[in-house]
Amino acid sequence: MKAPLFYLIMAIGFMVSGCATNDSTAKTPASKETISKPADKSKSADKAKMSHKHEKKGVCADAKAPPLSLCAETVTATFDNKGTLWAVWTNNDSIYVQSSTDKGNSFTAPVLVNTKPEKVAAENESRPKIKVDAKGNIYLTWVLTLDKKRSTYVRFSRSTDGGKSFTTPVTVNDDLEVIRHRFDSLAVGKNGEIFVAWLDARDTEAAKKAGKEVKGLSLYYSSSTDGGKHFATNKSITDHVCECCRLDTAIAPDNTPVVVWRHIFDGGIRDHALVKFKDWQTPDTVQRLSYEDWKIDACPHHGPALSIAESGIYHAVWFSGAESKQGLFYGYSTDAGKSFSESINFAKEGASHPSVLAMNKQVLVTWQTFDGKTNRALTMKSTDEGKTWSAPEVLAETTEMADEPFLVSDGQRIYLSWQVAQKDYQLIAIK
Repeated sequence: MKAPLFYLIMAIGFMVSGCATNDSTAKTPASKETISKPADKSKSADKAKMSHKHEKKGVCADAKAPPLSLCAETVTATFDNKGTLWAVWTNNDSIYVQSSTDKGNSFTAPVLVNTKPEKVAAENESRPKIKVDAKGNIYLTWVLTLDKKRSTYVRFSRSTDGGKSFTTPVTVNDDLEVIRHRFDSLAVGKNGEIFVAWLDARDTEAAKKAGKEVKGLSLYYSSSTDGGKHFATNKSITDHVCECCRLDTAIAPDNTPVVVWRHIFDGGIRDHALVKFKDWQTPDTVQRLSYEDWKIDACPHHGPALSIAESGIYHAVWFSGAESKQGLFYGYSTDAGKSFSESINFAKEGASHPSVLAMNKQVLVTWQTFDGKTNRALTMKSTDEGKTWSAPEVLAETTEMADEPFLVSDGQRIYLSWQVAQKDYQLIAIK
């Protein structure tokens, strides 16, 4: 078996503030950067949104077909500490997990996670997450789309028998109002602690009922110290978080979570922010990460990524559409996120969705480009903790639809994880 991932790798598309996370309506892609501005309130976010979801063909168009990896959507992969590759993907309202002990050349049979089908928000920057703890327990989160438009819950399931079976999914958000709880981020600590963060509309909706105007959503979190049997009461980190951009969470060397996101700063500036936790229940002061000063009354649908080296250096990548600072950026921090180096603008027009991974002094960045015809997955590498970088290199390309590229590591090497729609999954070792 080969497990696929797929999103249309295209130039950057944007969603109006308040955009939906999952929609079946056909969308129009753009070959250059396009911004959906909310000037015309009568136009729905559905029409403004660019979908990365491909059109299923052949057996993949048959909802009654058996689970095939070639029909999978939004595969996310990770290695466990024994070097086994684990992949989670969705198809026809179901979530499946598979594993590979030969670096993706072959996989086990798909294991169904949710025995009861549910509408999984699996497109654009919303996708299931998978992490494995030191004991081999597997944890999953994803977003469930509810019947009411733009309403979602954050879901969780776990396996304690090596992926042979999974627990009945539970809802992590303890506010069960039918509103937005989405763009989840999952991290697992050194001792099996589980941390989940997400965008939450409960405070925004409460403010509206009180006649107040609030920009964006709130950033909420919860954690578990018993392997996911129970989750702590949900708590808020901050308000004014961009509504439609992914989050990312990494674990610092002191075994505490660090979260990054796109924030709405004063004046409508949508740059990025970071918070390091003091412990698994207590966030420290929110820090500003990027300073492009991108003023836009719309949601870029384009979140940041973070990786923390064993040395404690934070490595971050992000996108900006600011007039004087456009494209993809990289920066590093040597003081636990309190300040970052001068950013490097490493890719511009047609580049999007960067990912970063640090291993020892080596740092790799991957991103996607689309020139109107060809989708490409590129990488660049630093061997001195982000101070200098190699020239960009194309590792894979296709004229077909393809997913965003990601980086994964087995502790020995770093790999590019990439998928062309309804084609074999690619795990490419990076030299």
